[in-house]
Amino acid sequence: MKHFYVLIACLIGLCAQAQITGKIVDANTGDPIPYANIQCDNQGLISNEEGYFRIAEAGTTDDTPILISYIGYAATQATPASLRSEMTVKLIPATFELDEVTARTPPTPEVIMATVRKNLKDNYKAGENPFQTKIFMRETSAFTPKKLLIELEKSTGFTKNNLKAFNADLAKFTSRAVSNPSKQYTDVLFNYYGVPKKATYKMAVAKATKLHDKNKSTSIEDMQDNAMDLFLKHLDTTKYYRIKSGWFGTHDTVTLRKDFVSNKKQKPRTELTSLKNNFYGVLNENSVFSKDFEFIHEPKDYSYKNEGSVLLPDGNFAYVVSFSPNRSRAIYTGKMYISENDFAIIRADYKLVDGKKAGGLNMKLLLGVKFSENLKSGTMIFNQRPGGDGYYLQYASAETGQYFYLNRPLKFIEITKEEKDVVAFDLKIEGNMYSKTEYLNLERSEVSESEFDAAKEPEFKYQAISQYDPKLWADVGGIEPLQEMKRFKAEETP
Repeated sequence: MKHFYVLIACLIGLCAQAQITGKIVDANTGDPIPYANIQCDNQGLISNEEGYFRIAEAGTTDDTPILISYIGYAATQATPASLRSEMTVKLIPATFELDEVTARTPPTPEVIMATVRKNLKDNYKAGENPFQTKIFMRETSAFTPKKLLIELEKSTGFTKNNLKAFNADLAKFTSRAVSNPSKQYTDVLFNYYGVPKKATYKMAVAKATKLHDKNKSTSIEDMQDNAMDLFLKHLDTTKYYRIKSGWFGTHDTVTLRKDFVSNKKQKPRTELTSLKNNFYGVLNENSVFSKDFEFIHEPKDYSYKNEGSVLLPDGNFAYVVSFSPNRSRAIYTGKMYISENDFAIIRADYKLVDGKKAGGLNMKLLLGVKFSENLKSGTMIFNQRPGGDGYYLQYASAETGQYFYLNRPLKFIEITKEEKDVVAFDLKIEGNMYSKTEYLNLERSEVSESEFDAAKEPEFKYQAISQYDPKLWADVGGIEPLQEMKRFKAEETP
């Protein structure tokens, strides 16, 4: 029995050591430091908004060096052994002598930004050689309806029992959606291969999890699908219907008949296809060439201020340039860190100015639709490629929030030459949507074209989980979850 307890203790110890967790703070204030760089075994990790980071212990020893750095602070080194003894890493603000800074008069912020734009193509040009990167992505999405009202206005095909059952399901559906909004967390780790000169790329997913409550909607599309399932559940399963909303009809046919075969040939949308599209969207949205970043490309719309210089982890310096609107059409405020050597933006933090919107549509009176993007903020961090041949996106975090209003009639009209069954609803939804996407380039290396050709691109499925489980990601690197994700637990269905 004694040996049994010893064995259990050893197993628990091994499980606990499957990953190493640390927290990075300011040595003077104790405040957490988000987005600090952690380098371990050729993997580039980053601390989350709360200062926490994690390292997979597989392949490390007690003495494996872990280099921790952050703009404006002196870099420090830790080891797995030191982090197990004390998980908090204190970074000391960097100090430098005046003669370390170039004695010449610094350029004006307008000159700095003009040089930034001039050097964009050289600093962020795509590499030419075949490559392999390991990417971690996390998406958080939430759907919070304030009002949800679905009224059955007309039904020529419902029996009294059908109507009673439908209204009961409808009341349960709307009540749960409004009173219990939910979030969804999606984590994906994948290898991404490319041959830039041939514009060919591959993606191989290593692990993918989806943390959510399957009984709750986490997007307006989710709610639409759930509501459509509810409608179809109560329609006549032997008939065909067309959908009409307001002035607009559709040629799509909906039915529950098992013998129905659509004439439309649509390429099936797989999880791999969806992830690829999402990934390319993240890269485009976090590109310095994106015209959405008007604080880079529209200098006349912004006021710039040189906040001084800051010491970089590699011993070089960066200008700190803040920006704010100079014209009413400008919408962002924030700060950029710009290399004094080549005028590359190595970090940019931005957010909407209070009261500004990133976009919207108001056709509430005409079409019963209103939409506005009232939250948009983010951080982009770029690393220099080995050999100094340009920069690549190492980390990106982007948050968006939208207000929406929808008031639309919805009809299911039977397709027949005889008297038609019609089921008509009045749909009213008002609320907010939220999403946050994080991207982390863990490691990057060059490969041969034969290695690229050998890489496979298999389909995958998300592992659905109802509660965060650290063991699922203990053997790989990534972004340490925030506390709200760790506390998430799906409600049990009675």
